[in-house]
Amino acid sequence: MTATPLLHTPRLLLRPLGPDCEALYQRFYTDADASRFYSGPLSPAAASARLVSDQQAWALQGFGVWALQQRDSGALVGVCGFWQGRGWPCELTWWLLPGARGQGLAAEASRAALQHAFSGFGWPRVTTYMNDNNLAARALVQRLGGVSLGRHPFPDGLEREMFSFEPAAQA
Repeated sequence: MTATPLLHTPRLLLRPLGPDCEALYQRFYTDADASRFYSGPLSPAAASARLVSDQQAWALQGFGVWALQQRDSGALVGVCGFWQGRGWPCELTWWLLPGARGQGLAAEASRAALQHAFSGFGWPRVTTYMNDNNLAARALVQRLGGVSLGRHPFPDGLEREMFSFEPAAQA
């Protein structure tokens, strides 16, 4: 079993998912607009199952997502980290509650996750991808220095542009 490391940024604590994340997952995944790029909306039961799945990723895969907790208020505002479903490429992923968007928190958390991937996990490269109409995610990936690897087919039958991050680009 891999323990989830704690990561600190100026405004966030990236920490393990716990029982206190249930309300966070319910708020995000049952909100049709908030979760539209993440297979939402989900039923409350499916949102709970997603939380359990994300919690178990660390033990089963050795990586996963962190809960994003604001350091000043203690509020949980989203998740960031790494996800890989069966047949899917490993990806840097994140989501934020609507009220936490537009403040640079996804970029701050993503930089910390990427740094940990390179220095903590020893990964030589991290990839990410998104649906074509997720313009906010695409803009963030470009701000973070993601390099296009072209379009690739995915297990759901869609093609998406894949992006790569390497340690030198994150220095």
